[in-house]
Amino acid sequence: MDEQRAHNGFTLPAIGFGTYKLNGAEGAAAIASAIRGGYRLIDSAFNYENEGAVGRAVRESGVDRSEITVTSKLPGRHHEYEAALRTIEESVFRAGLDAIDLYLVHWPNPVTGKYVEAWRALIEARERGLVREIGVSNFLPEHLERIEAETGVRPVLNQIELHPFFPQTEALALHRELGIITEAWSPVGRAGEQVRHPVVVEIAGRHGIAPVQAILAWHVARGAVPLPKSGDAGRQTENLAAAEIVLSTNEVDAITALGKPDGRQKDQDPAVYEEF
Repeated sequence: MDEQRAHNGFTLPAIGFGTYKLNGAEGAAAIASAIRGGYRLIDSAFNYENEGAVGRAVRESGVDRSEITVTSKLPGRHHEYEAALRTIEESVFRAGLDAIDLYLVHWPNPVTGKYVEAWRALIEARERGLVREIGVSNFLPEHLERIEAETGVRPVLNQIELHPFFPQTEALALHRELGIITEAWSPVGRAGEQVRHPVVVEIAGRHGIAPVQAILAWHVARGAVPLPKSGDAGRQTENLAAAEIVLSTNEVDAITALGKPDGRQKDQDPAVYEEF
C-alpha cells in the first residue's frame, strides 16, 4: 500500500476511514472495528459531533496509539483566532487523546473571510502541541496561496470533494506540485449513480472486484487518499483492500472521463459556500 507524502515528510496511508454520522456507542464500535481491520487514518470533525467516539475507538482498538492518525476539523463559526484555539482545545478534550494528529480548517468561508485568522490559530495550536500537523479542507488555489503568503506556512493536506463525477484533475496537479496531500471526501459519490455506472461496473467485472473497490482503486492510482465510510466490518475490509488493486492507465482515464462540468454532490462551491 503506497503512502502519500507531504512537502515536510508527513505521510498518510493510501486509504483512510470516514466517520461522518458514526456517533455514540454504535459509532465507536464501528470505528474500533475499522482500526482493528487495518485502517490507520481516521477522519472526523468538530461538526460531526463524534470526536469522543473516535477517541474511545482508538483507546479500545488494541492498536498502539502511535500507529493511528486522528483527524479533526475546525467549523466555520469558530474562525476567529481565540475561538479557534478554544475549539481545538475542546476537540482534544472530547477525543480524550494526548493530541489530535491532523487538524484542518473545514471550509474557507471566503464571504466571511476569516480563514487566514483560523489558519494562524492552527499554527499556534501546533506550536503548543495540541495538534501535530495542520492542513485545510475545501480550499481553492487562491485560498492556499493566501494563507501561505500571509503566514509562511503551507498546509500538509487539502481534503476536497473528489469522485468520478468530479475528478478535480487541476487541483490534484496543483497539490502534487506544492507537496500537499489530497484527501477525497465523498469518494464514491455516496455510493449512488457512480457505483452503478456501466464504465465502473465493467472495470470492476474485469478485475473480479466490487464497483466501490474500482472507484477507490482509481483514487489511489491518481494519488488521492479516499475516505470511505462503512459500519459493516466486511465492507470495511473490502474497501481497504482496494489499495492493493492496480488499474491500467486506460481504466483510470475511463473513470476520470466520467467527470461533469460541475459534478458536485450538493453544489457546495468553496468560492461562495459558507459552513458554520
